[in-house]
Amino acid sequence: MIAVCAMTVFVAGLASCAQEQPAPTPAPTPPPVETEAPPTVAPEPEFDRSAHSLDDPMSIWVVSNKLRPLDPIDFEASDLVMPEGIDNEFSQPLREPAARAAEAMLGAAAAEGLPVRIISAYRDHATQSTLYTSYVGRDGQAAADTYSARPGHSEHQTGLVIDIDDYGGCYLAACFGDTPTGAWLAEHAAEYGFIIRYPAGKESVTGFMPEPWHFRYVGPELALEMRETGVTTLEEFFGLPAAPDYAG
Repeated sequence: MIAVCAMTVFVAGLASCAQEQPAPTPAPTPPPVETEAPPTVAPEPEFDRSAHSLDDPMSIWVVSNKLRPLDPIDFEASDLVMPEGIDNEFSQPLREPAARAAEAMLGAAAAEGLPVRIISAYRDHATQSTLYTSYVGRDGQAAADTYSARPGHSEHQTGLVIDIDDYGGCYLAACFGDTPTGAWLAEHAAEYGFIIRYPAGKESVTGFMPEPWHFRYVGPELALEMRETGVTTLEEFFGLPAAPDYAG
């Protein structure tokens, strides 16, 4: 058959071997390849700003300022304990969650070789009244109101606040923020659930002068969310009115 085809092509130049040979068998179609759909990534849940009360004085998110007195005005927490393993100048307690967080944070700072101690923690209504009255007598009420809360409005009365010092020359002074201890605390406080409650540049919101030594416990979830979003005051984060002055 091949010879005949070749001869035909040679003589006539018209025949085609393709016409003489059987059509090729088409290759079988491969089955479709099943591909897995890419996994669905669940969106990050939105931060729940209603997880804790802003009004209940036993809430770790309670907001106390010049327009928001504690209720009751002479509130005293039921879970006050002494922080352990930390130099505490006046042996003042904290609420239990704040005490445990303070132990962890200040312990970590000490492990970094940073000198650190508590110089003020819980102060009851009577103690705050005595302090505030003494400051008014020394500096006048207008000046005292820029750095000391009136009784019933003090964050120290919540048992969620520590004032911190490094045994240096910046005791309750703005320069504490520039010390190695102050800088480390500002960087890492959120990891332990603390915020600097009265940051620089927010006097018109908080009503108080900058206090880089004043750390308020709000829990890691809120502290880290505030750090992530860059919102530095509780008033702004929760959409509360600024509190530069007392109502009366």
